[in-house]
Amino acid sequence: MRLVFAGTPGPAIPALEALLASHHEVAAVVTRPDAPAGRGRHVEPSPVARLARAEGIETLTPRRVRDPEFLDRLRAIGPDCCPVTAYGALLPQSALDIPPHGWVNLHFSVLPGWRGAAPVQHALLHGDDVTGATTFHIVKELDAGPVYGVLTEPVRPRDTAGDLLDRLAVSGAQLLADTLDGIESGQIQAVPQPDEGVSYAPKLNPEDAHVDWGLPAAAIDRLIRACTPEPGAWTEFAGARLKLGPVVIPADSAALAPGDVPALAPGELFVTRNSVLAGTATEPVRLGTAQPPGKRPMPAAAWARGLHQSSPKFG
Repeated sequence: MRLVFAGTPGPAIPALEALLASHHEVAAVVTRPDAPAGRGRHVEPSPVARLARAEGIETLTPRRVRDPEFLDRLRAIGPDCCPVTAYGALLPQSALDIPPHGWVNLHFSVLPGWRGAAPVQHALLHGDDVTGATTFHIVKELDAGPVYGVLTEPVRPRDTAGDLLDRLAVSGAQLLADTLDGIESGQIQAVPQPDEGVSYAPKLNPEDAHVDWGLPAAAIDRLIRACTPEPGAWTEFAGARLKLGPVVIPADSAALAPGDVPALAPGELFVTRNSVLAGTATEPVRLGTAQPPGKRPMPAAAWARGLHQSSPKFG
């Protein structure tokens, strides 16, 4: 089939690579416009745009998908189908109607669970044991279209959102390629999603990533892993935001003997030469990395060696 692929961030790269390696023709790519990125906030093309341009593929970067100029160009290209992975913009009906086989989305959850922008983060945040990926026919309602294919993926105990998304991006890329093969051959048909089990996964913002030390240790562990690498979990210390990497439970794991772990109030810190413990509503957790403002992440023990407080505590 003749395809126009839509995607923007790094997790969409495996899907585009799988389609480029398939027998289908990727005639063009649609991606978000160049935007500030990185520590220097320099304007850069999206990861998908960089790959497409390196492969010599026409790259379309409409500011609005409903712009007549973009829709006219899409009609002129004449795709049979438009596969999508993490494009990042809602598609109007005027665009959905152009390809005969519609737009087929690769979504990183087992639908109808976790519809929305951050399905992997919410799977971790809510303690799901299994997640997965789904290909479905895009309709106007958010992530509600009929399903072509599904795969599942166990959530590992130490997974961050980045870890889990990396795995799903690779396995999901093959699912997307297989789905397009099935659509072309007529061997698969989309099946409506069930009405039961619908849940939503809105984007997590920095305020969502603020660690509440009054929560149980397990909930804090899930929050930090769900917010790693983005938007980045943080706590307040000495009037500034301190970013945190994943923690370890139990706190004595590979660091302290069980009898050496004190009872700590929520947010209270216990610093040794090689570890930093923080109190929660239940048991203490051992901090992994800490990142003060303007600095790079460092082991929590290295960060704590610079403290000059007799009773340090997180806000």
